[in-house]
Amino acid sequence: MFITPAFAQAPGGSDPFTGLLIPMLVMIVIFYFLVIRPQQQRSKAHREMVNQVRRGDTVITSGGFIGKVTKASDTSDEVEVELSDTMRVRVLKSTLMDVRGKGEAVKETT
Repeated sequence: MFITPAFAQAPGGSDPFTGLLIPMLVMIVIFYFLVIRPQQQRSKAHREMVNQVRRGDTVITSGGFIGKVTKASDTSDEVEVELSDTMRVRVLKSTLMDVRGKGEAVKETT
């Protein structure tokens, strides 16, 4: 007498995946702009820098060696680097970390 019958409510019109889809898309867009796009820009800048290596440039290799380019070719992926008066090595262009111009001063880090 005092108890009323409980009726189930009608299902809502929203899809359960819609609630997850929008936040996932937002996270993917944020991830693209914060991680993927800057990495692509750095990679493109490094590739352009390495392709513009010329004879006489001072370079830093990924191994930490600093030397002067004595032979560079546009058709080859190697450059010859003079580490000292008596030592010349061939290194791959892709292993160059930094290319300094002929007259550019050494970058000071503190």
